[in-house]
Amino acid sequence: MKAARNGTKEGLGRRKLAMIRKVSFLQRKDSTGDGKDDAGYMDVSLCEVKHPPPQLCPMPEGLSSQQVVRRLILRSIVQSESSYLDSLKRILQEYQKPLLETQSVILNPKKVRQIFHRLHEIYQCHCMFQIALASRVAEWDQSEKIGDLFVASFSKSMVLNVYSDYINNFTSAMALIKKACLSKPAFLDFLKRKQASSPDRITLYGLMVKPIQRFPQFILLLQDMLKNTPRSHSDRLPLQLALTELETLAEKLNEQKRLADQEAEIQHLARSTGERNLNKLLNSEQRQLIHCELLTEIVFGDKGQVIKSKERKVFLINDTLICTNVNLKGPPDINTLVPVGPKYTVKWSASLLQTQVVEVGQDSLQGKDGVITARCRSSTASITGKVLLGPPRLYQELEELQHDLAVVEEVSLLVGTLHGIYQNLNTTVSQDWCLALQRLIRLKEEEIQNANKCRLRLSVPGKPDKSGRPVSIMVVFNTPNPFSKISWVNRLHLAKIAQRKENTSGWECAEEDGKTKALLSCPLLTCKLSVFSSRTHTLKLEAALHSPPQSRLLGFCTASTSLPQGYLWVAGGGGNSNHGQVEIFSLNRASARLVKTLPLRAPVLCLEYVKEPCPSTEEGTEKAQRAAKTGNIICVGLQDGSIHVQSSVDTAVQCLLTLVNPDNCPVLCLKHSLSFLFAGLANGKVAIYYRKTGERLWDVDSCKLVSLGSKPVSCLLTLEDTVWASCENQVTVIQGDSLCMQSFEAHSDPDFSVSHMVHSGGGVWIAFTKGSSIHLFHTETLQQLQEVNISTRTNYLSPGHVCVSSLLISQGMLWVGTSQGVIITFSVPTLEGIPKITGKAMTSLNAHCGAVDFLVSACSTLASDLLRRDSIFNISKESADGEGGGGGGNVEGERGEQKLENSHHTENLETSPWKQDKPKHLLLQYHLHSTSQLPGKLLTAQPEQGNPRASPDLQMEDGSIYEVNEDPDVWLRGRPLELGKEGEAKRNKVTSTAIFSGGRGYRRIGLSASEETCSDSSENTLLVWQLPLTLSQ
Repeated sequence: MKAARNGTKEGLGRRKLAMIRKVSFLQRKDSTGDGKDDAGYMDVSLCEVKHPPPQLCPMPEGLSSQQVVRRLILRSIVQSESSYLDSLKRILQEYQKPLLETQSVILNPKKVRQIFHRLHEIYQCHCMFQIALASRVAEWDQSEKIGDLFVASFSKSMVLNVYSDYINNFTSAMALIKKACLSKPAFLDFLKRKQASSPDRITLYGLMVKPIQRFPQFILLLQDMLKNTPRSHSDRLPLQLALTELETLAEKLNEQKRLADQEAEIQHLARSTGERNLNKLLNSEQRQLIHCELLTEIVFGDKGQVIKSKERKVFLINDTLICTNVNLKGPPDINTLVPVGPKYTVKWSASLLQTQVVEVGQDSLQGKDGVITARCRSSTASITGKVLLGPPRLYQELEELQHDLAVVEEVSLLVGTLHGIYQNLNTTVSQDWCLALQRLIRLKEEEIQNANKCRLRLSVPGKPDKSGRPVSIMVVFNTPNPFSKISWVNRLHLAKIAQRKENTSGWECAEEDGKTKALLSCPLLTCKLSVFSSRTHTLKLEAALHSPPQSRLLGFCTASTSLPQGYLWVAGGGGNSNHGQVEIFSLNRASARLVKTLPLRAPVLCLEYVKEPCPSTEEGTEKAQRAAKTGNIICVGLQDGSIHVQSSVDTAVQCLLTLVNPDNCPVLCLKHSLSFLFAGLANGKVAIYYRKTGERLWDVDSCKLVSLGSKPVSCLLTLEDTVWASCENQVTVIQGDSLCMQSFEAHSDPDFSVSHMVHSGGGVWIAFTKGSSIHLFHTETLQQLQEVNISTRTNYLSPGHVCVSSLLISQGMLWVGTSQGVIITFSVPTLEGIPKITGKAMTSLNAHCGAVDFLVSACSTLASDLLRRDSIFNISKESADGEGGGGGGNVEGERGEQKLENSHHTENLETSPWKQDKPKHLLLQYHLHSTSQLPGKLLTAQPEQGNPRASPDLQMEDGSIYEVNEDPDVWLRGRPLELGKEGEAKRNKVTSTAIFSGGRGYRRIGLSASEETCSDSSENTLLVWQLPLTLSQ
């Protein structure tokens, strides 16, 4: 055993033999792969007599509802694992074993081993897991624990290694199968026979893709188990740790799969091009595939009509955009068994820096140096300085509606000159005609916007004309959905930023031999902002926060390239000055700009943003409407002990309330909950203010002081219904309304006071005023789970002379700002698990000259209706209640509450199926319910029959509908558009994120002494990092 501990080869062999003698189900078997690949792995033979499959005993009586649900989830885990093992066994027994038999000459054994590489080891891992699972299931009613089993089974490096090897080999394995199907008919027949004889008709590809899907399935099951586990349950922390392990493992495997697919795509593309410069780029070690997707290119004629559409695969690689023709044809027999990759033919490539995205409403690209813009990329396209944007048919219809409105307005003026009084021909009716046409114009404009949500227009450089002038060519692509379009716009924008000098070597991984990270794999430094004027250099940066805007200010694609919308508040004070200042930057344009300055009587020490209420009941709606007049609330804590409660409706800032603590002690930190405002004071107390009943503001007379110690309360953190408050090396957890307190020691040394706390999932990371270590604590048991020394994770910090000056968790990254101005990041899990650090540290080579005073995240969510390509179309069946002028009571709501009603609206508006069956006339509906109550006689060509008011043409339900035009594209009804019904598909959420760091000056590190740069070290500077857009439900 001593030799085994020393790691020698002899010791490993002895340990294997000891395990075989001790454990009966471990047996030696002939290796199915290469000897070096199988070293260190043991074969496991499952004997159902000795090791029966997991099986739950009958459900006992008296279980709670959560216990019943947990048993059902456990049964799903058992069934899922059993099915997965059966699939792996099928691959090995029905495919690999026959192909490796000596009498079989279907395929070379070496290729067979390459195809099924590591499948045997994966099967062994899950055999071991099933044995342990059976034992745990048998004792479930006594222990009800399963989280620790997942941690023990899937936290081993062996699991990561075998799955990594399998996933990295998966693309090559599919290519081998495809090649073998084309060259060896016997192999193709073998696959067909196996599929035909299987009961579920699953192909070999369908079986081999299951290991890639396994861990996401585990994660979903454990998430359900955690939701139904009480906080006091002994399985709670093990389940959270299990989620952490599985998420980390899945992320690593996904990243390796992405890199493997990227490498395969680049190699596939490299074989398709003969251009020398392009081949050099594709074969370079520095090339990186940023984005690629199958798009539809649209070619327009001279009159704006669609000439043709063709599928193209578009690649964004480093600083080059490549468009290829796609040939998806392949032998039908093979396509049904394994996906056959397309063949690419490069159509054109363009420099990224010379490629521009052209959006609706932008002016022509005719500009400097006589650049000419072509409307389309066909040889018949005329070269013109005018760019036709949007669907040409829709623009033509919009012009026709505008013309008709002008005519009807003239008719309305003429109607006003009539001497007679007519019931259905008067000024009221003609004005409603105008209103109806105005609504049609607004709807047509929105229809154009909807079409543009899936239309990507790129201006790319073309060949110079005969006179030598450069030509820009407009290329138009249809994207599969709106998110696809803004993803392209966002990545094209960020790829250009990545070409800047500060980003080409922006981050470094210390444990990868100085290997630098570039392009979109890391946050990109977007800009640098100077804070406070030269006269206020004495002010020290203290705090910052992001205030979202009250309404959407930017267009669809502009929002995808700009910083997160809203306003950035930056506060300062201290130094040699006895006053404070807040500067407000607008993030609603291409670059941040200062829009307002708030001078204050005392230095500002902290800021807190209070979100507007989102009532879920009608009773709460009325309260929210009163609070909405206040706008966003921002609390400003000052050194003189006062708290200024500011309302911020965009840039209109007003002080609503001033809170003062009885001790007049400086306010060091602020946090709020649903009912309280907590203020950490310099004298070791927490001031608690109660919110007024039914109001948004707090009662100035409700202040209650809670003493935590004699030293300052330096940090507060809100967690659900509790608040964590730090004093010295102690953290006190204050419970909700009861204000009950529980304390624990965050550091064993009393001199190490808590300075920062950040929360994610089931853990809280804590930093201290001394030392370079950060500690992770569990939010429920309060026990320490991890300690990380950041000075050992990078080469740019001096050990013993550094401490953590700021801390932030955002978008799965833990940002650590240091007293030396260097910023370090770690990847952390984002689910309900524990945010443990398992990966390598990343060091930003863009740093401050002094300490990093704060790190702030700004997030902005694009409105969900922007992601709907049919936001003006109601596709629910409830609205399909007639083809004519509407049924009884079909007119509801105010003017302008119209909608387009049709049951089908496809992505391509020019070729939508519903447009083939056009109605014969356009029906307008407006505010009037009927003209029967208007004065005057009925003007009609029909002879009068009885009482004209009883005419069927003038009923209440359809008397307001008039024919004014022929050959319409839409039918309008009076029922207002209602979004968010249960029948609608779940909407996606697109999030834009930026990180702001504040400190003195700016410098570049990691360069030679001659190359290092450092700006004015006394100037307060913000560094702004931008992250790619993220999509979530």
